[in-house]
Amino acid sequence: MIKEHENVVLTHDIPSADLLTGDVGTVVHVYESGKAYEVEFISFDGHTETIQTLEAAMIRPVHAHEIPHVRVMAVS
Repeated sequence: MIKEHENVVLTHDIPSADLLTGDVGTVVHVYESGKAYEVEFISFDGHTETIQTLEAAMIRPVHAHEIPHVRVMAVS
C-alpha cells in the first residue's frame, strides 16, 4: 500500500486539473486503507498546483530507476 508522504505517478489524465499521465505528486492522506488517496501536485517554486482525491487505480508508486520529466503548467 502507498503511504502518506510517498511520491506517486498519475496513471490517467485529469483535464479539469491540467494533469497528465506521468505527473508526479505526493500523497498527503490515505483513505479507507488505500482505496483512495489525497495527492498534492506542486511546481518547483513550491506552489501547490492542485490537490486531488484519486482512486487507487489512478496512481502508482514511483519506481527506483525512473526520472522526473518537466513540463509547464497552464497559467491561471
